Amino acid sequence: MKEAVVDRPKDKVWTYEDYLKLTDDKRYELINGRLYEMPAPGFEHQRIISRMLLIMRGFSDKGNLGEVLPAPFDVILSETVVVQPDILFISNENLKNIKRGRLFGSPDLVVEIVSPTSYVRDRYDKFVLYERYGVKVYWLVYPEHKVVEVWCLRDGKYVLHAFAVERGEVSSCVLKGLKVKVEEVLK
Repeated sequence: MKEAVVDRPKDKVWTYEDYLKLTDDKRYELINGRLYEMPAPGFEHQRIISRMLLIMRGFSDKGNLGEVLPAPFDVILSETVVVQPDILFISNENLKNIKRGRLFGSPDLVVEIVSPTSYVRDRYDKFVLYERYGVKVYWLVYPEHKVVEVWCLRDGKYVLHAFAVERGEVSSCVLKGLKVKVEEVLK
């Protein structure tokens, strides 16, 4: 299923307040005032999330580092930017930014599982947003190519920290000591 920009008047900019008024059961993201409908993820997408979530949550829980959560969970970056990353990590220090059951501000780490229909938005649009709003670590997982990229924020710009294709380990600059074997997540 293809993602869709929801019909709206050409001069309307969607806000978080408008987003809250949506009454259907569909999932949406709000990016720079545009409302995007999120299709239900497929089996492979969910399987990868499950594996990554177990690894990251286990590591975080062992060190009592914070919370690791799967989508859907609203992350409000601004009045016109509301995203639902596939997986996010919120350090203990930033848990104070959870209000009314949502995160107001940047998570410390975000993981997006990239599909052909989400490629442009995940790799370019969200890359710029997460960088601008100070998400410290951005993981991009490409199931079709069995690739994992880990980008770390340095001096306000993302720098490639780790990269693996089919085999090998990637690590995080926020969850220090965490190592993820690509072949275990993307098998």
